[in-house]
Amino acid sequence: MAVTAQMVKELRETTGAGMMDAKKALTECDGNMDAAIDWLRTKGLAKAAKKADRVAAEGLIGVAVTTGRGVAIEINSETDFVAKNTDFQALVRDVAKTALEVGESVEVVKAAALNGKTVDEVLGEAIARIGENMTFRRLHILEGDTIVSYVHNAAAPEMGKIGVLVALKGDAAKAQEIGKQFAMHIAATAPISLNEASLDPAVLERELQVQTAKALEENATSAKPKPEQVIHNNIIPGRMKKFLEEVTLVNQKFVMNPDVTVAQAATEAGVEITGFARLAVGEGVEKKEEDFAAEVAKMVGA
Repeated sequence: MAVTAQMVKELRETTGAGMMDAKKALTECDGNMDAAIDWLRTKGLAKAAKKADRVAAEGLIGVAVTTGRGVAIEINSETDFVAKNTDFQALVRDVAKTALEVGESVEVVKAAALNGKTVDEVLGEAIARIGENMTFRRLHILEGDTIVSYVHNAAAPEMGKIGVLVALKGDAAKAQEIGKQFAMHIAATAPISLNEASLDPAVLERELQVQTAKALEENATSAKPKPEQVIHNNIIPGRMKKFLEEVTLVNQKFVMNPDVTVAQAATEAGVEITGFARLAVGEGVEKKEEDFAAEVAKMVGA
């Protein structure tokens, strides 16, 4: 596969690697972006890439909560200007409330009644009225004894660029109080899973492969190489432990008090976190970038 300048640019922006390193990684991996990221990490030339760094969709995350149940939805728009439109915000609020009542999937919510029409019909009318394409892209339902919500970069009450739900069990008043702090923590740190048991095995295996290759390569070029037994029994497990501390919620250092983990903070408060959801606008969506001059020329019919 031919390696293009745009691919090199994307890899550099994603990993922070140099131009020649990015180009070499893509060449070595036949243009496969994920493999190139791992290649750079193996060589110690990049940190773990966050796919969210590459997205550029607009819109809002809306949250709604009732006793024992919460929902977070994402409705995308073409521009951030529309996301600030009160008409669009009302749509997000109404769809979130509907999803809280009937939500099982996006399709189910689209077919549900809203102001005498289906949600899908209401969305279509909003597109025609506002003059910009919109997409009801996804939702996440979370259930538990106590559900706490939080939105970051709020555009209006219960909607913003990042929406978080946290499920807890224990004293309801304490859960509400500390739950808000946990939700803010999740918004800031973006954990992948609640704990190691709920982490996708494929993610764990991929990280193990990267850390193994990296440790062996570093050892091979070291002036004082260590026995392979030390690499496999000490260094690699140590790095995997650090990885789990970074990506699993309960093992992360609590941003409100870095002296304790999130799990320890929950225990001290007499509660237990049983689940969470974090939605950020545009995760996994790539927005086409156009040359500005070409865009202007297109608009004037040149």
